[in-house]
This record gives sequence, C-alpha cells and structure tokens, in this order.
Amino acid sequence: MSVQSTDAHTSLANPVLTFIGKEAHQLTRQDLLKAAKHFGIEQFTFHYTSLDGKLREINLPFSDLGRAEQILAMGERADGSSIFKGAIDASSSDVYVIPKYSSVFLSPFVSHSLDFMCRFANSQGRLAPFSPDGILELTQQLIKRQTGLDLYALGELEFYLISPPSAEDSLYRPEAQSGYHAAQPFFKHTDVLREIASIVQRCTGAVKYGHSEVGYIHRLRSANPQIDQGSAEQYELEMRTAPIADMGDHLSLARWIIRQVASKHGLIATFTPKLQTGMAGTGYHIHLELRQEGKNIMRGSEGSLSKSALCAIGGLISYAPIISAFGNTVASSYLRLVPNQEAPTKVCWSFSNRSSLVRIPLSWTGLEENLETIINSQETSPFIPDDGCHTVELRSPDGSAHTYLLLTAIATAVLWGLANPDASLACAENSRIEGDVMHSDKYSSLASLPHSCAEAADLLLRERRRFEELGVFSPGLIDHFIDRLQQENDRGLSRQLAELPPADAEALSLEVMHRSLHRH
Repeated sequence: MSVQSTDAHTSLANPVLTFIGKEAHQLTRQDLLKAAKHFGIEQFTFHYTSLDGKLREINLPFSDLGRAEQILAMGERADGSSIFKGAIDASSSDVYVIPKYSSVFLSPFVSHSLDFMCRFANSQGRLAPFSPDGILELTQQLIKRQTGLDLYALGELEFYLISPPSAEDSLYRPEAQSGYHAAQPFFKHTDVLREIASIVQRCTGAVKYGHSEVGYIHRLRSANPQIDQGSAEQYELEMRTAPIADMGDHLSLARWIIRQVASKHGLIATFTPKLQTGMAGTGYHIHLELRQEGKNIMRGSEGSLSKSALCAIGGLISYAPIISAFGNTVASSYLRLVPNQEAPTKVCWSFSNRSSLVRIPLSWTGLEENLETIINSQETSPFIPDDGCHTVELRSPDGSAHTYLLLTAIATAVLWGLANPDASLACAENSRIEGDVMHSDKYSSLASLPHSCAEAADLLLRERRRFEELGVFSPGLIDHFIDRLQQENDRGLSRQLAELPPADAEALSLEVMHRSLHRH
C-alpha cells in the first residue's frame, strides 16, 4: 500500500501513526514491525541528504519479519567516502546508516515501502561529524544542554514549476510579478501544488500552507532547451515549526516530493535562486522560535521581544555574512541579493519589513487570539492557542542552500547569541532599523552580505573558527564548502555584468542562472 493509492477522502494524517496510535517520538521497533505486517510492507527505504543537498536512498527488501527487525535494529553499512566525497578520508569512511523511527512514512511513490529519514554513525558508535544531518542533531543537543532551551524552526520553500509552451498559456494570462495567491485559471498548476501539499503532509505532518507566489514568467529565455520558451509559475510551501533537526528532515523530504510530483505531471520543478532578470527570485526563508518546557518564549511584556529573542536576533546579525556560505551557494544567488528588492543585502532587522535581513512578522500584540470576532461577532467562545506563534525570520537564504548545513549555521548563530548576551544585545541594538532600509540613517554603518560565492568563501575561510570551535563542523566539511564556493568562479561577476553591453549582459546572466537549474 502507498499513500498515492489511498482514497482521496482519507485523512491527511500519517497512516502509520494512525494505525499505531502513538506520537512519532514514541515509536518502537515492535510498533514498526506491526505496521509493516499490517500494510503489507515488502521493503524499507532509507533516505538521507548528501553533501550536494539532494535526497538519496537505499532500498532494503525483506521477505520475513525477522529480516525486517534486523534492518531496523542494526541499520546498514555504507561507504561514507562516496556519500560525503571530499569531506572525509577514504581510510576511515565506513559508516552505519540508522533509521530515525520518528520519521517513518508510507512511500508516496513506491508500493509496499516503509520509508525513513536516517542518521549516520561512525565506527565509534557516535553521530558522524561529517554527516550534515548528524551535525544539525548535535547542535540541537548542544543548545539544549547549554541553555535549557529548545530551538524550533520552519522553512518557507519557494520553487518554480516550468511547463512546455502551449496554447493555454495565453488564456487568462496573469501580469508579470502578480501571482501572489493567484488561483486557477490564472495560475495553471495550483492542482499540482495541492497534490504536493497533501503528500508532504502525510509524510511529515508539518505543512502550514501552500500558495502561488509573485513570480510568473510567460516565456523563459534560455540556452537550455529543457526550459527555453517554457512558462514558469512560482509557488511556496510553508511548514509548521518543529525541532530544528526534524525541520531539516521535513524540508529535505518536501524538496524531493516537489520534484517527484512535478515530474509525474510533465513539469520541471526548480529551486534555483534566479530564473530571469527582473523576476522574483527563489527564497528559502527560515523562521525560528525558542521554547522552554514546551512554551514559546519569544514574546516579552506588552508585545515586545523577550531578552532571549533579542539575543537570538543578535546572533543571527553577527553570523549573517558567514551563513551565506551555506545559504547562498551558487553564482546566481548573488543575482537575487540586489538592492531595492525584497531579498536583503544589508545586515539589519525590523518589524514586518520584507527588505530587512531579519524580519519580525505579525503576531506580537495578542490580537491573533481573538481575530475571528472582528468578522464573526456571533462568536463568544474564547480561543486560546496552546502555544504562541511568535517567530523571527531570516530572509537571506535561497533555494541553493544546503538545508542541514544552513540550519546548523543558523543554530550556531543562535547559540552564540544566547551564550554571549552582552555582545548579541549590542548587535541587535545597533542593527535595528525603522522604515525603508535604503533610507535609514543607519544604512551606511550596516554590514553587507557577501556579493559573490568567492567573497562568501573568503569570509568562511577567515571566520571558520566560529563554526569549528563548537566541535560540530569538522575542518574537512568547512574545507569542502570553501572549495565548492570557489569553484563557482564568480569574483567580480556583478561588475562584469555592469560593464557589458545589455544583450551580452543578459546572455551571461541567463547562463549563470540556468546552469544551476537542478544542482541542489
């Protein structure tokens, strides 16, 4: 049985959890064996994300529950030097691949497969220090151990769906840059988005909402025949907050599912940072919240930010330029990060301002607890949410980001902010702006984000100790990403584009944008 084959009217709850009747974190090996028998499972599929940021898998078929139990209990061995090529030495590369029980889901694409996200352990039986998912897990544990707080996150996953040209493209054609919350027939693939959202929800239980985004390109121009003259519609899938290591899994699965469903419908899904000059880029915004004993502690008195929230913001401000090494990883990332757009270029924060690096969204006044009564005066029963929905949003990352390493870098920044309150509060105070960033009296004193992968590599090389000193990021992993950024060979690209004749500049821009169509 697969999610794809279930009746359209069934619940969007994870069928495995519904059958077992437990929360995900309570699942045991015996629970999973019962589920395997009940659903007629013939194989387990282990998923993980490698250093290229893409989801990979290992298929483990079995013909009896004894073998199934062995797989669950012992995991499987793998060649770490092939999985994490460039980050570890082949002489010490054997790793164990271990399923994370709480991540279990019925495969939406393969019949009779029970799937898991995995973690890697080294020969000493510890989380592998070169595994992106493992170092995020370790950083999450470190924050809890040092501060007593839990760091939660959610991701806003933007992407374009590209379709071949057709006569229908011109019917109900929307204006450029006007697709936000569009519906059919103006946006043609909202049914595909609904399918994606339903599948991701069944697999992760973490979908908040999906909608069309601003970007609409009627006719793409490209030297790549896969997309030339195609039409492109931008969409967003936003997740609900979860422990930051779990969010890494949710986002990696969601990206995989988006591509799979798009391919089934004859579409190309891409997370590339920029598709065409002057059109909306693809962001990967990350929201954060701190919890203590299960309660959101981001809000202070009378709608203000708590000290912990301000420390977290200060940490993000301090680390923001270095975070680009993991959040903006291809040359076209820096064609998205340009002035006068909603993508930030200066390191600052403010309330509700989409041009700032760190934005404080709505939901700080307490109004959300009674909003329904503004329209529905007949409602008299009070609704008090179980938990606050207060978050802070980092807006610089884009679709080229390595999900786990980006989240680890962000978590490291938050930990620094919490551990160094005087310094982080000063960072927050000095970088807060009101109104338009470009016209702020602080504009000239604000730090800037890198302007290229080459600058991001230089910065990571100079500041690597800020990641390595926690003992989470290994030197090999840092070296790998410095090399990866340098290979983009984009130093001075913006200046070069400005000096070229317009036609040549556009041709080079498109080549840079479209070379990373499927790379992440």
